[in-house]
Amino acid sequence: MSERTRHHRRPREIFVPARGQYDNIGDILLRRQLLDWLRTSGPLHVYVGEAPDGYAEGLGLRPDDVRYRSFRRWYTAALRSAARGRASYVFKPGEIQLTLIGMKEHLAMLPVLALVRARHGRVARIGVGSRNFAPLPRALMGPSIALSNMSMWRDAATAGYLGQGGIMPDLAFAGVSSRATVSDADAGGTDLSGSARRDILVVSMRSDLGYPSAAWLAGVRAVAADNGLEIWCVTQVLRDDNKCGQLATDLGGQALRWNGTAHDEQEQRLRALYQRAALAVSDRLHVLVGALTEGAVPAALLVDTKSDKIARHFAAAGLHDVSIASSGLRADEITARLQNLVGRRAAILAGLAEAQDELQTVRRLLDQVLTHESVR
Repeated sequence: MSERTRHHRRPREIFVPARGQYDNIGDILLRRQLLDWLRTSGPLHVYVGEAPDGYAEGLGLRPDDVRYRSFRRWYTAALRSAARGRASYVFKPGEIQLTLIGMKEHLAMLPVLALVRARHGRVARIGVGSRNFAPLPRALMGPSIALSNMSMWRDAATAGYLGQGGIMPDLAFAGVSSRATVSDADAGGTDLSGSARRDILVVSMRSDLGYPSAAWLAGVRAVAADNGLEIWCVTQVLRDDNKCGQLATDLGGQALRWNGTAHDEQEQRLRALYQRAALAVSDRLHVLVGALTEGAVPAALLVDTKSDKIARHFAAAGLHDVSIASSGLRADEITARLQNLVGRRAAILAGLAEAQDELQTVRRLLDQVLTHESVR
C-alpha cells in the first residue's frame, strides 16, 4: 500500500478495554499510557465498566473517545465494526491472573478477534504479564495469542511461559506522556524532575502482606536520618490506606492518605512528593515505577520474599538489583543496602532513559501494526 493510499484510508476503530482495579492508581498509569499511544492510530472505543468518575478522569479520556460502561454495548459495537471491516482490537495492559475468571477477556473476546482478523483488522497485546504459570491456562490462552498480530510481554518469565511475542518494559516506565524523559545531563546527576530539592523518603507497603519488622523500620528511619530526608508514607492503592497511617506513626513520618475518590488529583499529589523524593521504599511495583519516573531511586524492601514480581519487571526494563529481601537482616544491614541504592542513582536514571527509548520503539511498532495493511 502506498503512503498516499494509507493517509486517505479511513483509520480503523480501535476497541480497547480500560477496566482495572478501581482502587489502584497503578492500573490507571498503564491504561492511560496505552490509550495515549493508540490515539494516533485510530478513534478509540473504550470499555470502562462501572468505573467511578475519578478513575475515568485519571485515564485522561477525551471528548472524541467513545466511552462504554455496558460490556454488552461495547461488545456488540465491536462485533458490528469488525463485520464492516472497520475494527481493530487491543488488549488491556497489566497482570493476567491465569484462572477462568482472570482470563475472561482472552476467552470471551475470541469471536470478536476472529471476526476482526477475518476482515483484515489488527489485534495487539501490549505490556501484559502473567501472575501464575500453570499448564492448563497456558493452553487456554493459545487461541487468543494465535489471533494476535503483535504480543509484547512485560517480563521474561511471561514471555517464556506464553511465547509468541517479545519482551518490553512495563508501560508505566514511560512516565506521564512524553514529559518524563531522561537526558544525558539527568543521568549525570541533575534531578529528573528539574528540581534541585530531594528531601523526602517515600514509603508505601501492601496491606495484604506482613507488617515490617522492627529492624526494617529502624533501617528505614536510619537511612532517612543519614541523608536528611523527611519520611512520607503514601497511599497509591486504597486498600493500603490503614497500613499507610500506621507506618507513618511507627516511622515518625507524615502520611499522604486517600479516600478512594478523585484518582487524578491523588496521582498529582503523589507525583508532587515523588518529584521531591530521593528514595522510594515499597513492595508495590507501580509505586516504585511511578516514583522512578519522577526521579526517585526505587527500593523494593521486601517483607515477603515469595514473589519475584518486582525484580522480573525491573529486569525487563534493564534495571537490576533494586529488590532487598529484608527477612533476617539487621537494621544496619538494611540501612547499608538502601544507601547503596541511593548511591546508584545516576546509573538507575540512565537505565530508565534506555527503557523509555525502548518503549518508544514498541510504540512505533504498534502504530505500524495497526495502520499498515501489509503487516500480518
